[in-house]
Amino acid sequence: MIKPKSTRDEHLLTPQRQHRGEAWPTDSWRVLRIQSEFVQGFDALGDLGPAVTIFGSARTKPDDPQYLATVETARLIGEAGFSIITGGGPGIMEAGNKGAMEAKVQSVGLNIELPFEQHVNPYCTETIDFHYFFVRKTMLVRYAQAFVIFPGGFGTLDELMESLTLIQTGKIHNFPVILVGTEFWGGLVAWLKNSVLVQGKISAEDLDLFYLVDSPEEVRDIIVKAVRGGSDQVEREEKARLETARVYAPYPFS
Repeated sequence: MIKPKSTRDEHLLTPQRQHRGEAWPTDSWRVLRIQSEFVQGFDALGDLGPAVTIFGSARTKPDDPQYLATVETARLIGEAGFSIITGGGPGIMEAGNKGAMEAKVQSVGLNIELPFEQHVNPYCTETIDFHYFFVRKTMLVRYAQAFVIFPGGFGTLDELMESLTLIQTGKIHNFPVILVGTEFWGGLVAWLKNSVLVQGKISAEDLDLFYLVDSPEEVRDIIVKAVRGGSDQVEREEKARLETARVYAPYPFS
């Protein structure tokens, strides 16, 4: 049996009482490590230019139709003038970086330290290694103009829901979130409509914060229109934020 290695994220999030008297750095010293990762990311990506982040399962194989669709999607986005950012690993991430290389644009992989080693895929033209998930997630958002989300697991769902929350609460603007694969995502969308919305946990306007598509061309066109004009993306977001503010009155967003 392979024993998972210890990671810095694990050390940070493990309660102090569970360290059993071992010599662990204090949280205040960890701030310096965290700061260094932010500086590394900002320095490396500061001049990246327009980019799109692609998410999806690391378990997707190269002969899977979803992998092939990701390559084509990334290629079309790249040919439209955008660099591609992924998590740097295998599966959908690898496919996104491969499509970027075919389009001859920057192909960025933001790798994360995991208990079981994740190797950077061979299609990245630039890679950055992170120990802390939250630093990496900041970079995935900070330098992107849109998220394209292919079928995936917990990590993909985490990025999806966090991006929608950032839009809903006004932290990011004019930011398309595109779900690719109606067959895969249809059940989640139906649950949001038939359970989460019906019970009043979200507003109807929140369902307009993402797109559900099936073709690489649709993905490209949504992004191009949002970034270069001709889209109702800003209006969709503003309606959702205004409704959220109304729900939380008398504490509306400024």
